[in-house]
Amino acid sequence: MNPADTQAAIEAGTSEHQILPYLEMGTGFLIGLSIGYVLKKSFKILLFLTGIALIAVFVLESQGVIELNEAHLQESVSHGVDTFKQFALFLQERLERFKVSSGLSAVAGFFLGLKIG
Repeated sequence: MNPADTQAAIEAGTSEHQILPYLEMGTGFLIGLSIGYVLKKSFKILLFLTGIALIAVFVLESQGVIELNEAHLQESVSHGVDTFKQFALFLQERLERFKVSSGLSAVAGFFLGLKIG
């Protein structure tokens, strides 16, 4: 490969003539790692806050301050679960859009992020 072809490949940004194909794999892994880590941490925070809110609601109900509508509570929880599922599907679709080499490393990074998060 002559220097003119190398320069043209760098400017075009094609993966066929990419000088460092492992750089693409590394960025996919880091993106997947950060998404998995943030997703798990945010889920833990969400569960903690939901637990605190439920404890507060049950204490207020037992004191007679509020009256709990169980059907509305179940509807709210199911709506929250559906929203979280949509968010997880969105992240999965974004990770699948990577090319094969970076997609596999992004998925591996995602699962490692979930593990260490």
